[in-house]
Parts: sequence; C-alpha cells; structure tokens
Amino acid sequence: MEENHTGSRFKKVCVFCGSNPGNRQVFSDAAIDLANQLVKRKMDLVYGGGSVGLMGLISRRMFEAGCHVLGVIPKALMPIEISGESVGEVRVVADMHERKADMAKEAEAFIALPGGYGTMEETLEMITWAQLGIHKKPVGLLNVDGYYDCLLQLFDNGVKEGFIKPEARDIVISAPSAEELLTKIEKYCPTHQHIAPHESWKMQQLGDYQHQ
Repeated sequence: MEENHTGSRFKKVCVFCGSNPGNRQVFSDAAIDLANQLVKRKMDLVYGGGSVGLMGLISRRMFEAGCHVLGVIPKALMPIEISGESVGEVRVVADMHERKADMAKEAEAFIALPGGYGTMEETLEMITWAQLGIHKKPVGLLNVDGYYDCLLQLFDNGVKEGFIKPEARDIVISAPSAEELLTKIEKYCPTHQHIAPHESWKMQQLGDYQHQ
C-alpha cells in the first residue's frame, strides 16, 4: 500500500469501542487522545454509529475537526446507541453481520479501544479474518491502563498450548498509547502464513483486498 498525501499509509481507520464510557476517566481520555492522533494524521473514521459512550466521544471530536465520520449501525440499535443528534454520516443496516461487513469493507486498519463483549467480538473477528487471509489489514488494541492485558495473556497461552501459531500471534498489535499504537500500525507487515490463499476467498461484499 502506497502512502497517501497525508504521509500516512492509511486514510480510513475503523475504531471498535464501547457504547459506555467505562468507570474511569482514563478511558474517556484515551478516546479523545486517539481522536486527536487520527485528526493529526488526517485520517477518517469508520465506527459503530453510536453517539453515546466512547463511540460518541471519538466520533464528535473527529467530526468537529473536519474529518469524515461514517457510522454503521443496525436499525434495532438506533434508539439505544444514538442519543440526540447523530454524528457525521450514518449508514443504517439490517443486522450485526452487515454492520461488521460494511465496517471491514470501508476501513484500511482496525483499532479497538476498551469495550465490552461487542467490541471484543468485532476485534476478534478481524483478527481471525487476518489469520484466514481474508484481509491483510492491521488490527490494533489500545491497551489503556492494562485493560487488554488478560486478553493478550490468553493469546500468549494459546501459542504456548499449540492453538495459535507463533507467527500468527504477531497479527495482534498493542500499545498503551494512541501515538505508539499508530506508529506500530504504520509499520505493520503481515508475516504469518494465511490458512487459505487470499485469492481463494470469494467475499465480494467485503471489497477487494487484493492490493491492500
């Protein structure tokens, strides 16, 4: 992938994050810091479409700074995750599967802020797709105050016990700060062997990853 005119490899980043703010200010601070770092790099946002919790913080900050913000949200979640005015462009989809497919198609990289089951499920699916060879995009965990330490330890244990290949462990990028994480993401180059050849995946709804 060639660098664009902003000096960044990536133009659009998908951020998975919670519809809750968490119990500590450190999580909200991390969401704002990530937004500021993305704005600095002139990157656009793809996210889950909500206007509450960490989703609302990062989307509003980036939208107010002039970045394009695309929110993808299932119709059933609109009354729950959108409070007041929506932020940026909102794409309403039928279900969670369509939501993830659209987010994956639109984005060039993925970052997970702290979040709950949904955030982790979305992130793990992108990690799995990278392992399978469906996409070649970087997946990063913003490990705010050690929030993802237990998950990273689980991945390490998966390698130890023979369920995750050592080179596939490198799919997951993590860092405690947004600036460090984005630096690692910019340098990411897949080294693992895909489970199936990239060309054999016929997933047209996810876009063409051939040149990414």
